[in-house]
Amino acid sequence: MFLTCEGTLGVVPGATMDYSGPANFHAGYQQIQGINLGYLQIGGTQMFALAQVLSDLFKDIPRTTISKKMEILKIKSRRCDLAELRTLKAINSVPTRAVKCSLISKADLEALCTSCKSLSPRR
Repeated sequence: MFLTCEGTLGVVPGATMDYSGPANFHAGYQQIQGINLGYLQIGGTQMFALAQVLSDLFKDIPRTTISKKMEILKIKSRRCDLAELRTLKAINSVPTRAVKCSLISKADLEALCTSCKSLSPRR
């Protein structure tokens, strides 16, 4: 199985990876509020690495505030499996030293962005 990274930036050169094992997803990049975030397309849903969302998109907002917003909005994250984690590392969405990662859906991410819009000084 081959992984191709595609999205709003087009196909990324050199980002085709060969992973053994059954993987039913592909990866790409999506620009959200001017920031390119890597995603996995899993079962028709774009899923983003929560670590990248927190470090890149919400870097000016305390994590406790984000956690409370997620709780209020009833946003659930899910752990990614090993193949998904390796893919996120390959597209530089999570650090190569990461041993686990949580994913959040695009719909939940959009709700979180809307809820946090007034909290960040640069938005």
